[in-house]
Amino acid sequence: MRRLILLRHAKTERDAPSGKDHDRRLEDRGRSDAAEIAAWLAAEHLVPDQVLISTATRTRQTWDVLSELFPANREPQVEYLPELYSASASQLLQAIHGVSAGINRLMLIGHNPGLHELALALTCTCNEAERRQLSGSMPTAAVVVIDFPIADWADAAFGTGKLQHFVSPKVLREAS
Repeated sequence: MRRLILLRHAKTERDAPSGKDHDRRLEDRGRSDAAEIAAWLAAEHLVPDQVLISTATRTRQTWDVLSELFPANREPQVEYLPELYSASASQLLQAIHGVSAGINRLMLIGHNPGLHELALALTCTCNEAERRQLSGSMPTAAVVVIDFPIADWADAAFGTGKLQHFVSPKVLREAS
């Protein structure tokens, strides 16, 4: 069994001082939302073994917030991949296929629309209630957790994942 944790970067400033989308930074709300998601992930024992992160400033900053709040004895392997920025669902799946079979819990921190499209494509055989959860959008700092009955990440395929969780900071606030 393999578990994939998809995380969209947290809330960002509208424009970066450089004028480049790649350089947009987290807002204060984004830092707060990322911390809230990190606490939920830790409470649910969803700390990854490996993390693949887009090189955009906002994804790196989202990881920085998360990594500070995870248990100190659980330091995952971290890899920053430029190809995750603006990646399609198929390109994201290719990155997943490159992960070692020894990794059980993989986290991908990236961007929409590719991340949301990936979640939909991986779980396209889920039931109607689960499908409804993912049908709207994947807001900033949202997490999708998908399980696969596979022994190697190279075997992950569209339609083979089982949706376990769809959580956002808003969903967590409404639940408390």
